[in-house]
Amino acid sequence: MTQLTEGSKAPAFKGKDQNGKPVSLADYKGKRIVLYFYPEDDTPTCTVQACNFRDHYSLIIKNGFTVLGVSPDEEKKHKKFEVKYSLPFTLIVDPAHTIIDKYGVWGEKQMYGKKYMGLLRTTFLIDEKGIIRKIFLKPKSKQHTEEILDAWKEVEGKK
Repeated sequence: MTQLTEGSKAPAFKGKDQNGKPVSLADYKGKRIVLYFYPEDDTPTCTVQACNFRDHYSLIIKNGFTVLGVSPDEEKKHKKFEVKYSLPFTLIVDPAHTIIDKYGVWGEKQMYGKKYMGLLRTTFLIDEKGIIRKIFLKPKSKQHTEEILDAWKEVEGKK
C-alpha cells in the first residue's frame, strides 16, 4: 500500500465521473484540488461531508479550489447521490480501487469490535504544481471546509 506524505507529488490518475465522462488529475493542472476519498454514497457520515462541501462550495471556489470526491461506488450510484443532494462537484468512480490504491486509502477498519478492510476517509489538498500540501487522515465531516481553509492558510504561510 502506498504511503503518501505531505510534500510528495500527487499520483496521476484517470477515471470516470458520475456522468461517465473521463476525468484525470492532469485535467486540473494549475489548480488547487481538494481530493477527498469517502467510503460510500448516501451513508450518514459521507452525506454530511458531501453536504458540507456543497453548503460552502462558493467559499471553496473563492479560495481557488476544485473538489473531487472518490469512492468505490459505481457511476449510477454517484449520479443518484449527486442529484439527491444537489452536489456541485465531480464524483469519481473507482470500483477497481485503482485510484484508492495509488493514494493508499484502503486499509483495516474497525466497527463494533470487528475488523474489516475498507476505504479510510481521507482528504488530500493538492497545490497548483501537483504537490500534496496537506493530508487529513480523519477529517471532521461537519466542519471539513473550515478545516481545509484553515489548513491552507497555514500552508500558504510556510511557502
